[in-house]
Amino acid sequence: MDGVRLAVGTLSVWPVRVERVDRRVAGRAMAVAPVVGLVLGAVAALALLLPGPPLLGAALALGLLAVLTRGLHLDGLADLADGLGSGKPAPQALDIMKKSDIGPFGVMTLVFTLLVQAAAVSETGPAALVTACVTGRLSLVWACRHGVPAARDEGLGAMVAGTVRTHVAWLVTLAALLGSLALGLTTWPGSLTAPGPPEPLVLTPAVALLAGLGAALLLLRHARRRLGGITGDVLGALVETATATTLVVWAVLG
Repeated sequence: MDGVRLAVGTLSVWPVRVERVDRRVAGRAMAVAPVVGLVLGAVAALALLLPGPPLLGAALALGLLAVLTRGLHLDGLADLADGLGSGKPAPQALDIMKKSDIGPFGVMTLVFTLLVQAAAVSETGPAALVTACVTGRLSLVWACRHGVPAARDEGLGAMVAGTVRTHVAWLVTLAALLGSLALGLTTWPGSLTAPGPPEPLVLTPAVALLAGLGAALLLLRHARRRLGGITGDVLGALVETATATTLVVWAVLG
């Protein structure tokens, strides 16, 4: 259970007591990260059930999600945008990312990402938000798999880098994909009895999940090439990138 507790304590604001913290526990924590995303998404989606304009509900849901995660992923997204946007070599870019202030690249990236997420959530609804939150944390599983190095010798990235076995990443992805397919069948039950092939809407959650994970993996590849590996900021940026892409693809297909 230490892995579960570490996942909850690292990825959410909920207080937990972790008695053991090492790389083995960190690997377990990253492997169960999508489950934490499922819970976070479900809680944040409650704001979408409030009466009022859909865009207001979307803004409240995203705000609640930021509170539940301490805004760490958004902060990581802004820091990575500043580091990569600087065009500096890896050591200087990493130093920029460590600073507490946010530069112009970070501000623009945050504003654009939140606008896109809010617009997409207002058009899609609770199921899409939950799926996006799961996808965002699924990106952590792949970012922490064997063979992905850390960009620094200390910090969160150094703790979790390379701690998830590749076959575990595939198993977790398969579980998330099957869950998204089940969600599609539940959301559009008429497709179960209709003649002919399944309606495209049934596959929307699965396609959106794969698109979000793919976008995160592309960003991960770029971050590895530019910075040499992952950091806590890179992990946060992956979460937000996967979340936003999942929501956009769902909105387009739905």
